[in-house]
Amino acid sequence: MKLFRRLLGPALVCALIAGVIYYAMMPAPQPGPGGRGGRFRADGPVPVLVADAKLADVPVYLEGVGTTRALNTVTVRAQVDGKILAIHFKEGQDVARGDVLAQIDPAIYQAQLDQVVAKKAQDEATLANAKIDLERYTKLVATNAINRQQLDTQTALVRQLEAQVKQDQAGIDNAQAMLGYTTITAPMSARTGIRQVDVGNLVRASDSTGIVVLTQLRPISILFTLPQQQFGRVNKAFAADALVIEALGPDNKSVIDRGKLVVIDNQVDQATGTIKLKGEFPNADLQLWPGQFVNVRLLVDTLKQVVVVPTAAVQRGPNGTFVYVAKGDNSATVQLVTVSQQDDTQAVIVRGLNPEERVVTTGFSRLSEGAKVAIGSNTPPAATPTAERPRGRRDRAGGEGNAEERPRGEPKNGEQRGGGRRGDRSQGAPSTSGSP
Repeated sequence: MKLFRRLLGPALVCALIAGVIYYAMMPAPQPGPGGRGGRFRADGPVPVLVADAKLADVPVYLEGVGTTRALNTVTVRAQVDGKILAIHFKEGQDVARGDVLAQIDPAIYQAQLDQVVAKKAQDEATLANAKIDLERYTKLVATNAINRQQLDTQTALVRQLEAQVKQDQAGIDNAQAMLGYTTITAPMSARTGIRQVDVGNLVRASDSTGIVVLTQLRPISILFTLPQQQFGRVNKAFAADALVIEALGPDNKSVIDRGKLVVIDNQVDQATGTIKLKGEFPNADLQLWPGQFVNVRLLVDTLKQVVVVPTAAVQRGPNGTFVYVAKGDNSATVQLVTVSQQDDTQAVIVRGLNPEERVVTTGFSRLSEGAKVAIGSNTPPAATPTAERPRGRRDRAGGEGNAEERPRGEPKNGEQRGGGRRGDRSQGAPSTSGSP
């Protein structure tokens, strides 16, 4: 028994090794014409998709990340001290230049204006009397009735009173300005922000918070940066014509607004090696908001009638970039090309490819020089409508498709209406096989 156990282990190992060797040396079955691999055998044509090289105008963009800023921002502050009597705007409201935003209690400033007006009237009356005395003294001096010194003193008094009247007028202008400051108006057409004070609060001219912040949203500006290596190209294009800037959406593809470049900063940031630029956008639909980060691209040039192919067709190898060109005899050949620029969708070929040549876009893993190709269609096949099943039939497993449709209440074969078979129904027992 012990000997049997000792020999059992090695025997099983030998049998397993023999089975592996036998399996490895068995010839592989050859697939038939209709079996798996009959259509895409290694010695058959390689299935590929192709696209035509074509001529097109290609825009040249420089991309960057910018920050949206209001074209103008104003913090509306009180210019005089007083209590807020009324607020005439709603938060987030669009206001026009000159619209009344708030009203400060004008009582004190109205009284000051009335005071200086009365002082001017008083001084004008004194001046009128002094002028009459001056005319009288002038006549008396002509007859030597009074001395010359008294005339000179009266003349100086008239001039002094004239200056006093002018000072009173300046005081009136100042009081009117202070009274006008009690009515706070919008300095520009803009949108109001969140209100900083409420009705009844005391405001002072020295307050730094202000009453509300106005931001001009139409138009709006975007500040963005580009590498300093692009400065020469941008500056040359900007000197020739106005440059278009496109603000992109969150998907980095859709254009939410188009504007123009208005200024290039006068110096390069040495810390980052970038140049700052500013663009202005109409923002008609208010898609841009102050403080928002947005991707932008600057159109600096347009390549006219250049050869373009899908980006997927461009391959890279030891000798550089190349494409597979599908020839008329359905064979593929390797063609070296020079690419000037490319994006996610298309590449610009400046040398090595002619328009109307067909380039391969898929199926590169089995392609080689001179390989035969089977060109497929880029159009997806049309969906085949499914036939509607007849209603009222059920599958054997409980679905539709087999059972015949019967009117409600009709008995099955071999059954009577209203219960089981004849003679099997006992009095008072419930039915077990009739239709419900």
